[in-house]
Amino acid sequence: MHTKNIKKLPFLFVMGLLIAACGSQTADTPPSLPATEEPAPVIEATATLPSLTDTPIPTETALPSEQPTTDPASSGATVSFANDVLPILQSRCVNCHGGDRVEEGLLLRSYEELMAGSENGPVVIAGDAENSLLVELIVTQKMPKRGAKLTPPQVQTIIDWINQGALNN
Repeated sequence: MHTKNIKKLPFLFVMGLLIAACGSQTADTPPSLPATEEPAPVIEATATLPSLTDTPIPTETALPSEQPTTDPASSGATVSFANDVLPILQSRCVNCHGGDRVEEGLLLRSYEELMAGSENGPVVIAGDAENSLLVELIVTQKMPKRGAKLTPPQVQTIIDWINQGALNN
């Protein structure tokens, strides 16, 4: 078979299915047509099938145990540093900001260390997440450099905690 003929196969297959489906139906012959002639089937395209490239492919799936069981931001509740923020920092940040090796002088093992900032100054401005370096780095996904990125609910939890005053609660 030639390449040109192979490219026509899907079209011919679909057409064959449509003609077979239409041919199996009984239809009344209009009185103006002779009984030996059948009207040609009318085929209309009513919808297009989605392309395989139209479906987004997830690049990362977060484990349920790594996400907070409830999203404090969605309920309007006060975000707790100890219960909501610190577990995120421990699961995503402490590998580079809390062990033997400390990047940029920033330690994230406790509230006091986080609020002390880094070699470049403060990373959290209480009440102002938009101007906090920590938020900028996690929203743009520059941090964490290694390992899984923060999920959108985790990022929102940190933003809400900072906007609520970055309390040690």
